[in-house]
Amino acid sequence: MRGMSPQYRIRADYDDRTIVMYQAYSAAVADPALRAGRFVPPFSFGRMTWIKPSFLWLMHRSNWARKAGQERVLAVRITREGWHDALSRAVLTTADPKALTRAAVHVQWDPERSLRGAALNHYSIQVGIGRGLIRTFADEWVVDLTDITALVRKIAGSVQAGNAARAQRLVPAERPYPLPREIGRRLLVDS
Repeated sequence: MRGMSPQYRIRADYDDRTIVMYQAYSAAVADPALRAGRFVPPFSFGRMTWIKPSFLWLMHRSNWARKAGQERVLAVRITREGWHDALSRAVLTTADPKALTRAAVHVQWDPERSLRGAALNHYSIQVGIGRGLIRTFADEWVVDLTDITALVRKIAGSVQAGNAARAQRLVPAERPYPLPREIGRRLLVDS
């Protein structure tokens, strides 16, 4: 992985206080969370959960909410303070295995995706929140959960119908995220 390249830049939907992450779940997990306005069982607090600020990367991963157990897509709005806290504790998945084992948060970079799922020439960040930090994520960082499955299906339908321009207009807007330099440097982010 090349460091400090514009290829490694966080792109996200964010405002002054919050940033949107995307996750895909089964209805059994999504419905209780949406009713409660926060993650509750059967959401697993005992295993790492991966959060992604890239909408299109999650669409690739969940096959546009068609993969088993990933039929519901949630926009998970978290505090930027929590996001920075997570990233300040993160270790790259390419790091020494012992350091990775001890890390509260894992970060990996995967090729960003196009509307049709093709790998692009820049990378998208995936952040794994470990067991020791999941309660903090769920109880303190998450400020809103929104079911965007209907939007996902509309975009996927437009792509399948050959209307890429319409689909692209519906994709949530993402722009480069201004990460504090000391955090970004460790995670190979171009600031």
